[in-house]
Amino acid sequence: MPHDIVNGHIGHNHSHGDHLHSHIDEADKAAELQVLTAQFIDGFQQASDKTAYLRLAGVPLERPGSAGATAQKLVDVKLTTEWQVGTASPSFGSRELSYLPFPGPMVQERTNMHFVYVSMDEKTEWDIRDFLAEKRDTLGA
Repeated sequence: MPHDIVNGHIGHNHSHGDHLHSHIDEADKAAELQVLTAQFIDGFQQASDKTAYLRLAGVPLERPGSAGATAQKLVDVKLTTEWQVGTASPSFGSRELSYLPFPGPMVQERTNMHFVYVSMDEKTEWDIRDFLAEKRDTLGA
């Protein structure tokens, strides 16, 4: 079934009564989340006012703690860069991993972002992908 973009939604379209509805399959959701994450990180890095950027994006400066008694405060935004230089997966019929190192042109850079929240009792890190997925689900995209 072809994928169409309707009102910003990617997926196949079909009618539910009197409205057109679009669904995104899991592969498309993952690809969309990857693009959103890369754009969010790029925008954050370029923003002259990092706090304003986070506020405009809806990143909360406080979150409930795990026990709910004390609020956690956003204190750091952590960016990490990793280079995928190969892949490893279980081998059939063996406890050894099947390892495939990548040739130079296939090595890929990945940057990830975590929001670091603290309270008197705990420290948590909220992954940008989790934040964006929750935001997407809340907005019904």
